[in-house]
Parts: sequence; C-alpha cells; structure tokens
Amino acid sequence: MEIKEYQYDEAEILRLYTSVGWTAYTKNMPALREGFRNSLLSLAAYEGEELLGIVRAVGDGATIVFVQDLLVFPEKQRQGVGTALLKTVLDRFPAVRQIELVTDNTPETAAFYRSAGFSELSEMGCCGFMNSGKTAGACDHE
Repeated sequence: MEIKEYQYDEAEILRLYTSVGWTAYTKNMPALREGFRNSLLSLAAYEGEELLGIVRAVGDGATIVFVQDLLVFPEKQRQGVGTALLKTVLDRFPAVRQIELVTDNTPETAAFYRSAGFSELSEMGCCGFMNSGKTAGACDHE
C-alpha cells in the first residue's frame, strides 16, 4: 500500500462516497469538489493504481487540524487502510495542538478512533457544538 497526495477525480470520489453511503455529499458534487480544493491536506491509499481510500483534513495546520473525511471502500475496510491514512495525517502535523474530528456514534467508529489515540471531548472536560444549518442530523451521510 502506498499513501500519497490525492489528486481529485470526480468519478472516483463519487464511487467512493457512494460505496460507503455518504450520499449527502454526492448530492452536491460542485460543493464537494470545492471542499477538496480548499482542504489543508488530501491523501489517498493505493494498491498499484487501485484507490483504497482517502483522508481529507482542513484547518490551519499550525494550531488545529480537523479530519473532515476518512473513507475506505467497504471491501478494503479492516485491512489497515484507514489506520494508515489517519496515522499519516497525525505524522504530518506532530506539533499541532488540536487534531479533531466528528464521526458517527457507533461502537465500531468509537473503537477505531480510540485505537488511534483519540478521546471523546467530554473525557477531556470539553464539549462540542455544531450549527448544522439546514441539515438535520449533521453526521447523517444520506
């Protein structure tokens, strides 16, 4: 597996996001394309020419990095792809004070991020707030 900077390919992104059910993003491909364009970092994991998954981070890269998206094709999950992508982001920003993310509240996702060294905000005496605008259920991907 090789991890490298991701060059946005709309057909590939549509296929990946659809495969994991993140169709709320694919309903507005121009916005998703702009999101990738404005990201701090976009990385992809490849096996040869085959895309396995991507991670996309936003932020200033000095004081805060937010892991916006981490997606792995379903048939490639639980093979270390997501772990490698996330580790690469953490390695790129070793001095950043806050590396954050928002994810679905499932036992599987909680276990995955805990295994990568993340803690829930409430465990650190913090809480999080979100203004999801017109979108109900901001973590819903459909």
